[in-house]
Amino acid sequence: MRKKRNHPGILLLVFFIAGTFIFMLAQFLFSSPSSEAKSVVDQFYTFEQDANFSASWNLFHPNMKEKFPKAAYIQDRTHVFMGHFGAETFSYEINEAEHLEEWRAAKGEKTFKTAYKFEVTQMYTGKYGKFSFIQEVYVVEQKKEWVILWNFNH
Repeated sequence: MRKKRNHPGILLLVFFIAGTFIFMLAQFLFSSPSSEAKSVVDQFYTFEQDANFSASWNLFHPNMKEKFPKAAYIQDRTHVFMGHFGAETFSYEINEAEHLEEWRAAKGEKTFKTAYKFEVTQMYTGKYGKFSFIQEVYVVEQKKEWVILWNFNH
């Protein structure tokens, strides 16, 4: 009489696949607009950390792209942060979202029904020592995509 063998590896694989599926389903069902917006801000600054300014520029709202042409943006970011400050990279913190209604990036521009405001602190160590920049970053939905704007209201 043959003894039946247990295959714990297969059972573990089934549990792993089921757990992954449940996790992904929960992420999909419970993701909020503010968490999606924060994710875009996180992605933007991750690209900036890696000096991938082309990819971070791609996350801008069309108005920002118009204001900062891609080649000029890439050159400015590299020149200022790496050239002038001597900082190779930085760390950053993103505060929780503030939900805004009827917000606009600058006087005379389109008003957005909904925007999320984040305060981002970038911490650098460069040839002039340690320093931080705090910037307000706004995220709005444009053609079903979350995109970044900066505030130019004076």
